[in-house]
Amino acid sequence: MTLKTSMRSMKKTLVLIAAAAGLTLSAGPALAAGGGGHALRDGGFSFDGPFGTFNQGQLQRGYKVYREVCASCHSMNLMHFRTLAEPGGPFYDVDQENPAENRFVKALAKEVQIADIDTETGEPVMRDGTAADRFPNPYPNATAAAAANGGAAPPDLSVMAKARHGGANYIYSLLTGYHAAPAGLQIRPGQNYNAYMAGDLTPFWTGEAGHVPPGGFIAMPNPLQAGQVTYDDGTAQTVDNYAKDVAAYIAWASDPKQVARKRAGVGALIFLILFAGVTYLSYRRIWKGVAH
Repeated sequence: MTLKTSMRSMKKTLVLIAAAAGLTLSAGPALAAGGGGHALRDGGFSFDGPFGTFNQGQLQRGYKVYREVCASCHSMNLMHFRTLAEPGGPFYDVDQENPAENRFVKALAKEVQIADIDTETGEPVMRDGTAADRFPNPYPNATAAAAANGGAAPPDLSVMAKARHGGANYIYSLLTGYHAAPAGLQIRPGQNYNAYMAGDLTPFWTGEAGHVPPGGFIAMPNPLQAGQVTYDDGTAQTVDNYAKDVAAYIAWASDPKQVARKRAGVGALIFLILFAGVTYLSYRRIWKGVAH
């Protein structure tokens, strides 16, 4: 009786799995018919793959793009200045005593003003930032952020690469996906067309049926222009490079321990392989000549 019950449960599970797979496959063509977004561009990032590492020069350029462009609207509430000097970070220095004492980070933190409370009077004051401070928020609260941006509060970028499918490639594609809207596409006030933004443009398409353009609407206008940020290392100051560099920086900020975790994982796999080999040889030696 127990065996029959188990078999019935297994059959039900297989039927549910098959049904879910069918729904997934049938949803694909429907999404394609409604437009959707372009396949994401491949940024060719150095940190891709199990052995990938971040390029420190790219992270420094990406931080500069974030600081001079993105930070005017987007917060990074989970990021502290001292994190920039941790191993693998954009301003890590092998000669530093600790991240909080890194000379580059201390200089960068001092450039911003931090809202604080005077310890003697209790009055609100503004002071120079320190390495221990979080990145300042451009708005006092979410309501103010939404009011300043047409009702859509800019998202926090602390873990944006983790929060979006495609990670750094999504950010890179989105920042380079601003194009003139195709003829026949009705755009609402305060919206911008982006070829890589997920969405269904069918309700706004007045052109030929079955030829809905890919992409969707986004409230954020195109933030990048060629020559907007000065690169000190001679890298070409193009929109493509800006987008790629800031995408790499946000990917690092979303997971600063990524490289260390990869190295630990590779070490663990090597250990397990060696352990499996020793175990097998021990098994052969112990049971050699014994019928079993």
